[in-house]
Amino acid sequence: MRFALLVLLLGPFAHLLHAQSNVVTLESPDHRLGAKFETLSDNAPAAPGRLVYSVTVAGKPLIERSGLSLDLQGQRPLGSAVRIVNATPSSVDDSYELVTGKVSRVRDHYNAVRIELSDDRGIPRKLMIEARAYDDGIAFRYVVPDQTAFREFRLKNENTEFRISKDAESYALILPHFRTMYEAEFLKLPASAFAGPNGLSRSNALIGLPYLLHVPGVAWLAVTEADLHGYSSMYLVNSSQGWGGADFVSKLAPGDDPDVVVEGTLPHHSGWRVLLVGDEPGQLIESNIITSLNPPSEIHDTSWIHPGLTAWDWWSGSVGADGKPSFSTDTMKYYVDFAARSHFPYMLIDAGWSVPGDITRMNGKVDVPAVVQYAAGKNVKVWIWLHYREVDAQMEQAFPLYEQWGVAGLKIDFVERDDQRGIEFYYRAAKLAAEHHLMVDFHGATKPTGVERTFPNILGYEAVLGMEQNKANARDTPEHRVTLPFTRMLAGRMDYTPGGFENVTPQQFESRSLRPMVMGTRAAQLAMYVVYEAPFQMVSDTPKAYEDQPAFAFIEHAPTSWDETKVLNGYPGEYITMARRKGEEWFLGSMTNWSGRELTVPLTFLGTGRYTAEVYADAPDAGQYPKSVSIQKKIVDRNSHLDLKLAPGGGYAVRFVPAR
Repeated sequence: MRFALLVLLLGPFAHLLHAQSNVVTLESPDHRLGAKFETLSDNAPAAPGRLVYSVTVAGKPLIERSGLSLDLQGQRPLGSAVRIVNATPSSVDDSYELVTGKVSRVRDHYNAVRIELSDDRGIPRKLMIEARAYDDGIAFRYVVPDQTAFREFRLKNENTEFRISKDAESYALILPHFRTMYEAEFLKLPASAFAGPNGLSRSNALIGLPYLLHVPGVAWLAVTEADLHGYSSMYLVNSSQGWGGADFVSKLAPGDDPDVVVEGTLPHHSGWRVLLVGDEPGQLIESNIITSLNPPSEIHDTSWIHPGLTAWDWWSGSVGADGKPSFSTDTMKYYVDFAARSHFPYMLIDAGWSVPGDITRMNGKVDVPAVVQYAAGKNVKVWIWLHYREVDAQMEQAFPLYEQWGVAGLKIDFVERDDQRGIEFYYRAAKLAAEHHLMVDFHGATKPTGVERTFPNILGYEAVLGMEQNKANARDTPEHRVTLPFTRMLAGRMDYTPGGFENVTPQQFESRSLRPMVMGTRAAQLAMYVVYEAPFQMVSDTPKAYEDQPAFAFIEHAPTSWDETKVLNGYPGEYITMARRKGEEWFLGSMTNWSGRELTVPLTFLGTGRYTAEVYADAPDAGQYPKSVSIQKKIVDRNSHLDLKLAPGGGYAVRFVPAR
């Protein structure tokens, strides 16, 4: 049943408003999370004052009073001296469908309030705050309405504070500047590690989102954002003035104009500032707040959008049938043949097919239309690689051409910007691609913010230190891999590119570009196809790496989009176990860091009846021989449990098929 309730009358929501006119409170539907918006003044309680908010979990402080204001060009900060003139509460209990993702149907259930504020100094200025309280998080955004005090929105800086109630264990993505590909480790450090006296020490460290924190005795918290259309991405810096501070403030990615980070017409709204909250870190992974904060799909006919596995030439070095690297039409056909044998819907042609600086012309190495035609005869569709620079300049000419060629999707790489112009590019490219029935995978990109709900032809974002790092260094470790689900993946789909079958121990590992190695066990690589959310999912190794390998059967059957997702256990940087459902089948994936681990997993997530569990586990000698996988079948039901024994850097993967 689909139902919605939208109540704009104050009566049923009187509990949302404090008796004083300068305080507005908001609660989640289960009453566990609370947000308070108020104005603080040194004068009378109802006098204009500084706009702040705070957040509690079961009555415990999570975010202490934190400032909210906008620095507008040629204006006093908007929010520094305001009064609340009206608050309109509402409640929504609705549902919507996602074309691809971790679930197919989302319950969109929240309480909300729209707060109208006025700055009466001189010509009155208006500001609004829209806030929502879900059971698993709080979100709010600025809205600057049309008004006579000024006509254009020219933002110098957004001053949104996040004053954590006490020092927290945190996992921070430290970035060197605002023009990166978000490819770095999430470092486990106290939140106070970024503070220093008088703003020194690490206080200028730029933290990319999502930012995960464990506030002891209170909750797990992740700060991120959603729906950035017309805006610029947010980063965080520690603004504490002394040792031990856990106060953070927003920094927006600057564009080409050093004085204005966002400009536009009125009315204008910011992106949603999102606080994911849970008692356990896995609850944050299950949240669907990010997509719920984005507008519904602008693509009415989505029948041409399909998730799926893809063969890929680049990671293994474009190794052809003869075992030698060759970026050629014949090599691409070889990978098409592999995709067809494996029943994959896609094959991706990576960089090197086009004339430098012109993505409408081929350079003679690979005949893309010929590969597309060859693949069509084998029920395989083709994606092609593109550079952001040429896409930005030539998409109006190139996208219709690719549609004519029969190309299915585009991997757009090296975007490396998420200022207002960069964010606009994501929307512009996705919209035009949809008009020509082209799916999109953004690489060298910012983190996702839920735009895939609005443009479901976006099947992937990279924004991760992924498996490609093994070609050049040793940064892609098992510890890093079990940190990603709790950090980067909170933002959404993540094109990490799993499937490496040259599995080695740390002592055996060496970085190399051709036929690269991966640390950890083969079973861990299988588990990634369950743990990592990626509707367009790579099968990265050379076809020969999978020949006569029984463990490859798990990858062949792995879905890339799901109806249901459950996090069964885990801790960032330590281990994780997840279960996902597609139709009647369930899949389970478990991974650990360099610590071997034994876990007992109840199968209560299964439906009624019996299932055949196809188990791919670390063999007893997998710690010494990481390619060693134990494969067995057993009959189970929802009253059963599995005893998992994970080798160092190991994994465990299961396909549950209803027993007929």
